Amino acid sequence: MSWGTELWDQFDNLEKHTQWGIDILEKYIKFVKERTEIELSYAKQLRNLSKKYQPKKNSKEEEEYKYTACKAFLSTLNEMNDYAGQHEVISENMTSQITVDLTRYVQELKQERKSNFHDGRKAQQHIETCWKQLESSKRRFERDCKEADRAQQYFEKMDADINVTKADVEKARQQAQIRQQMAEDSKADYSLILQRFNQEQWEYYHTHIPNIFQKIQEMEERRIVRIGESMKTYAEVDRQVIPIIGKCLDGIVKAAESIDQKNDSQLVVEAYKSGFEPPGDIEFEDYTQPMKRTVSDNSLSSSKEGKPELRFGGKSKGKLWPFIKKNKLSLKLGVTPEDFSNFPPEQRRKKLQQKVDDLNREIQKETDQRDAITKMKDVYLKNPQMGDPASLDQKLTEVTQNIEKLRLEAQKFEAWLAEVEGRLPARSEQARRQSGLYDGQTHQTVTNCAQDRESSPDGSYTEEQSQESEHKALAPDFDDEFDDEEPLPAIGTCKALYTFEGQNEGTISVVEGETLSVIEEDKGDGWTRIRRNEDEEGYVPTSYVEVYLDKNAKGS
Repeated sequence: MSWGTELWDQFDNLEKHTQWGIDILEKYIKFVKERTEIELSYAKQLRNLSKKYQPKKNSKEEEEYKYTACKAFLSTLNEMNDYAGQHEVISENMTSQITVDLTRYVQELKQERKSNFHDGRKAQQHIETCWKQLESSKRRFERDCKEADRAQQYFEKMDADINVTKADVEKARQQAQIRQQMAEDSKADYSLILQRFNQEQWEYYHTHIPNIFQKIQEMEERRIVRIGESMKTYAEVDRQVIPIIGKCLDGIVKAAESIDQKNDSQLVVEAYKSGFEPPGDIEFEDYTQPMKRTVSDNSLSSSKEGKPELRFGGKSKGKLWPFIKKNKLSLKLGVTPEDFSNFPPEQRRKKLQQKVDDLNREIQKETDQRDAITKMKDVYLKNPQMGDPASLDQKLTEVTQNIEKLRLEAQKFEAWLAEVEGRLPARSEQARRQSGLYDGQTHQTVTNCAQDRESSPDGSYTEEQSQESEHKALAPDFDDEFDDEEPLPAIGTCKALYTFEGQNEGTISVVEGETLSVIEEDKGDGWTRIRRNEDEEGYVPTSYVEVYLDKNAKGS
């Protein structure tokens, strides 16, 4: 099958068909281009969706992602982000492997088609020119033949007429011979042109046109093969990302399977556990005979005898048990105690542990900075041309002071943490007096709230108003708690080398040159416990004092 032999007379139709083929190819290119735009738009929307539901940093949402279900959801968002990336890969590969390649091929195809049909038109014009030459030669031959016949007839007529002179007859005979010769020449010319035309025509229909049409056929078949290959590439681009998309989906399934409802339930317990014991049974109060009102030993509302009752104004809404009451004093003052004493025991322990960890990180950061400055100072001492060592003294002093302050702060919170965890039975009287305000308020608030519950006719509980008790809560009595404590014995003396302003809880201010008693030496944390005048004690940085320990006390 060859277009050159089968379609030798369909030049115009082949021209239309090949143009249609190019149009189809351009339509397919447009289709792929729109598909890449859709993939990019879809990937962008997926990324925006994943970003929209990502937890915000340093927000409450970020804390919620400790639960396994939330972690699984976060993994799903991350996998969807990777899933969107694969659609971007599809768009990029289709653009580079199909759109760009086919666009370049279409330009080459148009140029090749134009060249082939130009050669075809040139061959057509040549055969048409030969045909015109043949027609012209044929008409001239016909005309000369007719002229020769008329000249011959005229000669015969003149020869038969007796009245015509011999000269006229001779002239007529010569004219007939000339016309006859011209006819013979036209005949020979016509025969030659006809032979040449037949040769050209044979070559045109059996050589030129078949060759040109064969090239056009091959060009069209290459176009068809190319569009088929592009369709295969189209499918392969999608197939190449299927394994990765499958991994993304497998990741989502794995995240879903990692959800542990028991673990989430335990996290809820850890997040909201107060550490209180539930209230015990309330004893029957028989009003038919005088008796003292008592409260269950297991209740949180038990208070020490001799303590003044604290009552807060306002009625409770419904049954408010002691272990869910807020610290009303803290809420009224609008502040949170530094030792988190307004939190339930378990939550307070977590808050204190978190604060200790934060302070330790700050201490490590400042220590690293101090070491770096010290090393730089050593370099300056060895190589004065690099800098002045004295210029670093002020910065070094500031960093050292920051470390001392942070250590003091950390020690304070560690003491509170140890007290909560039961590792430290009781703090010194002075330290407890400094931080006892909030502890006493919280303890008395919870205790007296439980004691002040009274039954109402409808079975609910109310709290009696007492403005005087509210003021007493601001200045709780510590005498009963601390009068029995014996002061620690002095184990030596110390002399203040520098002035220290004890602004934090548990510290004591000293003046340079002052002599004080040592009641507890440095335990390795950089602090020494001292006393002044038997009634004022606290901690000072060990580096700020020169300690003189008694030998007997040190040995013991």
